Amino acid sequence: MTLWAMPIAATGPDLPPPIDPAGYRAVDPALASLGQLLFYDPILSGNRNISCATCHHPTFASGDGVSLSLGEGGTGLGPDRVASTDNRPEERLPRHAPALFNLGHRDFSVLFHDGRIEVDPDRPSGLRTPMGTEMEEGFASLLSAQTMFPVLSPDEMAGHYSENEISQAVRIGVITGAGGAWDLLTDRLEAIPEYRAGFDEAFGPGDIRFTQVSDAVAAFMELEWRADDSPFDRYLRGDAPLDMAVMAGMDLFYGEAGCATCHSGPFQTDHDFHATGLVQFGPGKRARFQDHREDRGRYGVTGDAADLFAFRTPSLRNVAETAPYGHTGAYADLRGFLAAHAAPRAAWGAYDPAMTMTPLLEEDTFTPLTDPDARDAILSRTPYADRTFSAAEMSALVAFLESLTDTQSVAGRLGIPAEVPSGLPIDR
Repeated sequence: MTLWAMPIAATGPDLPPPIDPAGYRAVDPALASLGQLLFYDPILSGNRNISCATCHHPTFASGDGVSLSLGEGGTGLGPDRVASTDNRPEERLPRHAPALFNLGHRDFSVLFHDGRIEVDPDRPSGLRTPMGTEMEEGFASLLSAQTMFPVLSPDEMAGHYSENEISQAVRIGVITGAGGAWDLLTDRLEAIPEYRAGFDEAFGPGDIRFTQVSDAVAAFMELEWRADDSPFDRYLRGDAPLDMAVMAGMDLFYGEAGCATCHSGPFQTDHDFHATGLVQFGPGKRARFQDHREDRGRYGVTGDAADLFAFRTPSLRNVAETAPYGHTGAYADLRGFLAAHAAPRAAWGAYDPAMTMTPLLEEDTFTPLTDPDARDAILSRTPYADRTFSAAEMSALVAFLESLTDTQSVAGRLGIPAEVPSGLPIDR
């Protein structure tokens, strides 16, 4: 192995500074331990059959290892998850389950592929979400607010209308207050002595509030998936050299390839939104009354035509471990994704649904793949020309991306609990 000698200053005009450790909130161990149990406990789902870990599992580097997830109506874990025979899903989830690394750092001020929740200091809560002001108050962080969305989604965790009391409350829009979805979920926890004691320890005596549930889950995620000790991090801090192959990829990434135009900063993201022309397939992101199968990305949040088909730039931390790639998980292989990302127009013509990591349902459709109007609309937003990487360039880029792997964060710190207080089965 040939190592590149460490310079006196690890950063230069084209490299980011090291991650600022002060950007991470201090995590209370008791709160994180409580959050660990809640994260793996299916009790937070309407039908008591899905946990946060079903789609964000350490086995799959805090994702689920498939292109488009099956939430409610599925059974099994990761690529082995299939539709239940007695309660089939109403619809596949339209976007790839993102990894959870570093989401507690203050730099992450906007979340979800379309950025529908973000820090907003001009609002009383300090946050902006599509749920309304009464459901923005009381969360300790943006990440805490994010955790409320899956439990309220019929296709993710809540279940479908008439299946349970949670889904019924969600269906009629009763979320807060007596008899609301949050109240019903915390009633379940109040009835379990171990949870009651855990909330007393973490928050003090008093009725359990759903924002406390969210705060605990967020604290666990912040501790479990903090990723700031990769080989690249150690290089930037001046602690260790890098292999010359990695350095070659780093020079390409921050230089001629232009990757850092969007994948900038300490986490390799500008936290902004860009239309890159990636292949779209699956049900698309739309309202129930709409029949298109496009995912219009950030436009669905802002209504601004300039945001059509734009998605949040993902962080690249642990990217070598988080296949598949893209907002639909269209590519199972990192090299294949890099090639498609660099040349999206060519990629549409060459795309084969077999490249996905998604068990198919008989009702699955990939209409946008064959609809020229949808394809042309998406590609028309892509600002750059197609380019091709040589084999040497591709190998160098992959080597650099592999240097962003923090092995401790991939493995997790607290791990999967032996059991959860509800006694329900855990996804392992």
